[in-house]
Amino acid sequence: MSKEQGASFVKGAAILGAGALLSKVLGLAYRIPYQNITGDLGYYVYTQVYPLYSALLILATAGFPIAISKMVAEKLAIGDTLGARRVFRVSASLLGITGLVFFILLWVCAPLIAQLMHDRKLVLPIRSVSFALLLVPVMAAMRGYFQGHHNMIPTAVSQIIEQLVRVMTIIILAYYFMKTTGDVYLAGAGAVFGAVTGAFVSFTIMLIFLQRNKYIRQKLSNSQAVTRKGFYTYGQESTGQIVRQIMYYAIPICLGSLVLPLMQLADSFTVVNMLSYGGIVSKEAYRLKGILDRGQPLVQFGAFFATALSLSVVPAIAEAKIRGMNRLIASRTELALRLTFLIGLPCSIGLAVVAGPVNVMLYQNGSGTDTLIVLAFTTIFSTLGITSSGILQGMGHVVLPVRNLLIGAVLKILLNVLLVPSFGIMGAALATVCSYMVSTMMNLYAISLYTGMKFGFKTFFFKPMVAVFMMGMAAFVARRMAERGLFEVILSHRLYYSAVSLAAVTAGVVMYGIALFASGTVSRTDLENTPAGKKLIPFLTRLRLLHD
Repeated sequence: MSKEQGASFVKGAAILGAGALLSKVLGLAYRIPYQNITGDLGYYVYTQVYPLYSALLILATAGFPIAISKMVAEKLAIGDTLGARRVFRVSASLLGITGLVFFILLWVCAPLIAQLMHDRKLVLPIRSVSFALLLVPVMAAMRGYFQGHHNMIPTAVSQIIEQLVRVMTIIILAYYFMKTTGDVYLAGAGAVFGAVTGAFVSFTIMLIFLQRNKYIRQKLSNSQAVTRKGFYTYGQESTGQIVRQIMYYAIPICLGSLVLPLMQLADSFTVVNMLSYGGIVSKEAYRLKGILDRGQPLVQFGAFFATALSLSVVPAIAEAKIRGMNRLIASRTELALRLTFLIGLPCSIGLAVVAGPVNVMLYQNGSGTDTLIVLAFTTIFSTLGITSSGILQGMGHVVLPVRNLLIGAVLKILLNVLLVPSFGIMGAALATVCSYMVSTMMNLYAISLYTGMKFGFKTFFFKPMVAVFMMGMAAFVARRMAERGLFEVILSHRLYYSAVSLAAVTAGVVMYGIALFASGTVSRTDLENTPAGKKLIPFLTRLRLLHD
């Protein structure tokens, strides 16, 4: 690969990564105002239905953009522009049919699904979101086609605008229906319909990009001119061959992407049923499910770093694997896991320490704070799970992390059935932590087995834990001081807890930063390995916080 091609690849990956990250942030941030508008019962309606749509969407689309972009890029590399176009047409037709089938299934089976979820009023929200399946799969083919041309901008732009429109629809329709009818199920139906409006606008944008892309049109017209003159010599694959190739690449990715939504689907189908089995009346069970789901955005925010790190570690490990550089694999693996641990552990402990005031700040009251404290520990295992999966994939063990996550999902269902009737939503929170812990530990064991990497107690566990302990103490002390000092100063209940939360978080972050360097958890060598870290070295040296 030339320098120009390498720079183009890095730039494209950066654009795509930034678009995906911003899209995910938008996709989580709206949940807090939505819960504020509709309450815990309305939040329950949304979080019951949306994981079902996400799972079907993954089945219909996940992996296809990557598979299509790979096949398109291969055709373009040998100058077969018409072949690339044909891959797009076949894939768009295939995904269009797939989306139509899933739309019909979701529409027709909505009453049965609602009954299995122990709430027949969910039929309308389920049918409202089903329309998005008519558009999103075809859009996945379009995104893959552009990515095959190394043009990541349409994908990034369409993802961001799709989320913006979706979030606006969710907030506006939820507010409108709650204001005019007070019906949380109608508000939930309006909210999940945001997937449809977002998909429609995004689909329109992709069409505009397709029509205005002069580069693609010029290559297509040139190839058509060659064909008319009789110079087209590339062997044409049959439609069946193209479909088989697409499925060969896409299905493993689909299965890998499907496991995480299965964790949320496990709650959708079991928590309310098990709460009812434990003697709780239906409406209270629905409200408790909504309280349980409060933790989702907070836990998932911690996974952003791990996701970004996973995207970068896969090619880095794969490169070292091809070159047979086993020591490099071990060192890159150790660095990736240690960085993940340094982010995931403080996120878990920090959220557990400030769970009470943060719960009131974001969700208006302190319901389910004890459950949120337990759920906070999901972050450490989910972040390590994401990074370790990326490492295993980079080493060529693609199926292994999928299998481990699937085992975790099955364990989640079993533990929900066992724990929820007796312990309520606390049992569901414990089941979530245990399921992520088991799948992550299996990943780490496999990494240790295949790389020979040893998890040094002092560098990997002891020093980070000391830094996190100091962070937790600082956050706890700051929280207590703020609670006492601001009690008679800020009269608004929610504003008071917001100030307490910010004070505790700020103190914790500052102390953690100091503790990381003072304890030698992060050294000069670590910083020298990253461009951003190099810029911090002079400043930290002046403060005498940096160890060699």
